[in-house]
Amino acid sequence: MAAEVQYWGTGRRKTSTARVRLVPGSGKILINGKDVKEYFGRETLIKDLKSPLELTNNLDSFDVLVNVNGGGLSGQAGAIRHGIARALLRVDKDYRKPLKKAGYLTRDPRMKERKKYGLKKARKAPQFSKR
Repeated sequence: MAAEVQYWGTGRRKTSTARVRLVPGSGKILINGKDVKEYFGRETLIKDLKSPLELTNNLDSFDVLVNVNGGGLSGQAGAIRHGIARALLRVDKDYRKPLKKAGYLTRDPRMKERKKYGLKKARKAPQFSKR
């Protein structure tokens, strides 16, 4: 049996990490062993993570197999989108220009700011009183 062609990509967003595998297929998306609709539920998140595939006209060319952990649903969707975009670069180098223009190859650097001592949260200070 010949080894099947696979394309790997790692995506990150906030505290989420997604390991994405593109396998030639019919367009199924499995996330942590579940169907994408079952895992996310929200149509906006599903549309967001499919956008690199739509941009490169590969929606029905590849099955997307994802292992994702950390963070919340929105961060995970962003990490998957980043991973899919990176994996598509391995499929064809010509995808770089449209993916880069759409901003799918950029790792979003926004993170939760750390809590500082003397404060209740990162920036929220205890109530101030003169007396």
